[in-house]
Amino acid sequence: MEPLYLVVLLAHVLGATVWTGGHLILSAVILPGALAARDPAILLGFEQRYERIGMPALLVQVLTGVWLSGHLLGWDVAALFDTTSPVARAVLAKLALLALTAGLALNARFRVLPNLTAQTLPVMAAHVFAVTALSILFVAVGLLAGRGGL
Repeated sequence: MEPLYLVVLLAHVLGATVWTGGHLILSAVILPGALAARDPAILLGFEQRYERIGMPALLVQVLTGVWLSGHLLGWDVAALFDTTSPVARAVLAKLALLALTAGLALNARFRVLPNLTAQTLPVMAAHVFAVTALSILFVAVGLLAGRGGL
């Protein structure tokens, strides 16, 4: 394997580690405590600290994902839409997961978080669990893409 590919792949995996790991911690540790205490401040405190590394990690994943897709599929955009290609299907699946994640994040940022109270905490919990599940799917589809696709 060429060295540049390995460096980009490492950056992509490290971004996935931060993104997925952070959401697993949020889902398994932080959120249950916030729900039990009915205290949105617990969630918001973690969210503010995590966002400083979580969002850059997601950006790294997007940028390196574009590069890795081009490397695996070639730089012809039409290759991305060749659904007979297992790798193209995996890349399209990751793009769909990214769109779902972005939609949930925008909804949380502009609708849920500004109105977050003890009563609306379960709505935010649903967002957190959904983004965590999507992040795990990102990792699973990424593994498949690197092993030949879907």
